[in-house]
Amino acid sequence: MTDLRTLFDAGVAAVHGDTSVTASLAAKPVAAPDRIIAVGKAATAMARAAHVLFPETPLLIVTKYHHADGAPAAAEVIEAAHPVLDENSISAGARVLEAVQNMAAGSHLMLLVSGGASALAEAPADGMSLDDLKNRAQQMLASGADIHAMNAARTKASQIKGGKLLGAFRGTRVTTLAISDVEGDSLQVIGSGIGAAPAQPAFSFDARIVASNAIARAAVRQTASDAGLTVGHDEETLYADVNVVASRIAGALKDASAGVHLFGGEPTVVLPPNPGQGGRNQALALLLAREIVDVEGLQILVAGTDGTDGPTDAAGAIIDGATWDASGQEALDRADAGAWLQARGALLKTGPTGTNVMDLVIARKS
Repeated sequence: MTDLRTLFDAGVAAVHGDTSVTASLAAKPVAAPDRIIAVGKAATAMARAAHVLFPETPLLIVTKYHHADGAPAAAEVIEAAHPVLDENSISAGARVLEAVQNMAAGSHLMLLVSGGASALAEAPADGMSLDDLKNRAQQMLASGADIHAMNAARTKASQIKGGKLLGAFRGTRVTTLAISDVEGDSLQVIGSGIGAAPAQPAFSFDARIVASNAIARAAVRQTASDAGLTVGHDEETLYADVNVVASRIAGALKDASAGVHLFGGEPTVVLPPNPGQGGRNQALALLLAREIVDVEGLQILVAGTDGTDGPTDAAGAIIDGATWDASGQEALDRADAGAWLQARGALLKTGPTGTNVMDLVIARKS
């Protein structure tokens, strides 16, 4: 039997940092860069693939705490906080900016960018303190602001976002490889544009999206089809508040035919003061459990492809029609879905996955 975890793992494997970078550089080779900088939750996996091809190139990795396992021994590694930045985020931003500024005329820079870069590396604009940045980040996360609004605010407060980092580059060539964790796969939005070029770059610029939610869903779809399962819904539509998304998905699944149904994207969630444990995927999973209570033959996995749902060590959860009981509403009201799901053995924990292409909802209906 092909279970939901198997399908999720197939999707994640297709967009792994190692796999994606290796495939892109095999399809379109580049000359050896003079420096490689990798920033994001998938930075270690992406950097590892580039290091195999260019073992003599100096390598700087900036990633989330506990996401550096497997980094090449020769790499300079800085770990920092996500989703709210910390002192190491500022140190990392300064180091990245310094490395780019110090590259010689005629040099070639390779940037490897993945989701999470916005918090992991920051060089504040004049007049902005770390506390200012942290308070703004916490307020925007709690407000349910979408990624576009958050990135616009981040860019204004930064010396390295929105193409500003590469505005400091004095070489002749930049290759940016990015794993997309945003709707539309725009390089200007991924990592708040840390790997994007300025409006009129004075260098040759080769930018590629090497992995996306669509690629992950295609792998899930293929794995399900190979197992003889019918695939119905396959949509990237998780772009609304979790309450709206839960109602929409539950309605679609109740009316759907038997088989596997896929949804991708990244919903938002509004948090109360002093929220409990959990992230948007755990909140969505609990909301879906409420929506499908007593519906038989329907099981749903909701998870972040990076393996970390918000400020937790869970990727999400797997629920069915028997998961819900009335105490779940109180957990939803206090934004404590994680603790509630954990007590019922419903959490999905994968550890860091080496990628980040937003979230997947995978449902199987019999």
